[in-house]
Amino acid sequence: MTVTFAVVIAVATVGVSTLAWGTVGILRLLAESRIASPWGAPSMFYRSDEVAVLIAAHNEELVIAEAVGAARRLVPPGNVFVVSDGSSDDTVGRARRAGATAVDLVPNRGKAGAIRAGLERFGIAARFPLLLLLDADSRPRPDYLRTALPLFTDDGVVAVAGRATTAADTPRTVVGRVLTAYRERTYVCTQYLHKFGQAARGADAVAIVPGFASLYRTDVLDRIDIDAPGLSIEDFNMTFEVHAKRLGRIAFHPGCAVAETQDPATLRDYTAQVRRWSLGFWQTVRRHGVRYGLFWTSVGVFAIETVVSSLVLAAALPVLLFAGLAAVAAAVLTGPAAQTAAALSAALPVGPLALAFLLVDALMTVFACALSRTRPRVWMLLFPLLRVWDALLCLRALMSAWGRPSDGRWRSPDRRPAAVAPAAGGADAVTSASVSAPRREFRRRTSATPSPGAIRASPLRAAARRGGRAR
Repeated sequence: MTVTFAVVIAVATVGVSTLAWGTVGILRLLAESRIASPWGAPSMFYRSDEVAVLIAAHNEELVIAEAVGAARRLVPPGNVFVVSDGSSDDTVGRARRAGATAVDLVPNRGKAGAIRAGLERFGIAARFPLLLLLDADSRPRPDYLRTALPLFTDDGVVAVAGRATTAADTPRTVVGRVLTAYRERTYVCTQYLHKFGQAARGADAVAIVPGFASLYRTDVLDRIDIDAPGLSIEDFNMTFEVHAKRLGRIAFHPGCAVAETQDPATLRDYTAQVRRWSLGFWQTVRRHGVRYGLFWTSVGVFAIETVVSSLVLAAALPVLLFAGLAAVAAAVLTGPAAQTAAALSAALPVGPLALAFLLVDALMTVFACALSRTRPRVWMLLFPLLRVWDALLCLRALMSAWGRPSDGRWRSPDRRPAAVAPAAGGADAVTSASVSAPRREFRRRTSATPSPGAIRASPLRAAARRGGRAR
């Protein structure tokens, strides 16, 4: 019984999906080590001036200028667009002063509605072959496009999932440091132990192209139901749409398309964000239902595992508390009560159970610290408590997903003031030293309603048919 409980807690802590996709990731790493990786070389298909950046923002005056500045260091100034979704602060004014083309959307429609409005208002799909969706609190690193664009050379790739990492300007409060360090561990473990394997060419099972900083080919956007009704967030649904309609592959590599994001610094904001993310996942699972294929099987296994793990983690602390009380009672009581407490303590020994609960979690922390090159801290022992809190939020979101539909409107977390990045301009501000002004009209490779096969066609083969050079 003791071994069974310990194994259940350990498996629930790390997850079966983590073991499976982590193994696939190792196999992918071994396979890619034998060939030259293309992601460090310049893209032969796309240039930085062919990328539009769209930022949907709501009351983000403290960080919007820095996000615009980071975007302008990647692309020409005329390629950066901001849709302020009914902001009551100076989001629009600061975005314009930072050099973006910005509009105010009234009444607000939520992030998905703002993205749809921005695509239509600025004619992005007709003018640019690629779109970078960027959150107002995100800052793409200077090599974001240099590493991301080559991933589109892979035949059939229609989206590149950005890799998230916590911004260096961590909060000064103890709670803020704990939360952001825990979030960074989540990023590292999820992206290295799940997404890297899921993005293997033979798998194509990436469950989310995160909306914080990711790239899409614009010729598939008109086939994606971006602002589907009843959802709290858009990125899970957009990813599921790519798989459901077989639009193409989703690429991801932890060394590519890296962007920093400002994570919540208070437990209130952290709770609201995790609850919203969890709710968006369950709503999307409910919307798309059960289907055939590796991706859908992976999602189904993950969903079941998430429920089971959440139940186990939610019960872990009460079980440990009960086992501890039984051990204390066995030591201080006498007679039949002591015998009963001793029997319970033997069935639920607090030591092995606590070790199973803490040891695997500690190994995850060591793994994340090794990859991110940070020193483990004593307060990281609090991370299991946050895992339990995540589990409770997940179960609550699961129940809410079958309740009243969401309207997608948002409330941004409290932001930390960010220094405005220097204005970008001229040839030095863009990745390429010689970029031309963005074309006002972009001729699509496919028809208005392309077939899945046409969408998956390789840009290299398309260039060969034209007899010209691929972008």
